[in-house]
Amino acid sequence: MIFLVDHNLEGHALLLAGRLTNQGWLDLLPIRFALLEEVGLPVNSSDRVVWRFAQTNQMILLTANRRMKGKDSLEEVLQEENTSTSLPVVTVGDAKRILTDSSYRDLCLNRLLEIVLYLDNYLGTRRIFIP
Repeated sequence: MIFLVDHNLEGHALLLAGRLTNQGWLDLLPIRFALLEEVGLPVNSSDRVVWRFAQTNQMILLTANRRMKGKDSLEEVLQEENTSTSLPVVTVGDAKRILTDSSYRDLCLNRLLEIVLYLDNYLGTRRIFIP
């Protein structure tokens, strides 16, 4: 599973990936974090473009603060385009705590693992707030 990391969570994803590696999860599950730039998306891409790219490429979008209003806001896109087979968007509830609180980081990581392991249960969910 590839998580497409929103531009404001790049450092956060690095910490999460480090925990996955240290805990041995990457030996069991093929999880990867991809940055917008790595996949050829400008950091100022609209929510619609980012969401569509993630869906087309079977990636789960990991974000913290995509817009909630406007014709191309993430909320609008989810209302208009989400289907029962769409991958969820995972939104970190408190991005700053991932950087400063290892317990919170572990809670977020455990939730990401749960989503990957039981992905079929989350298809069509639209948005999942973690932890």
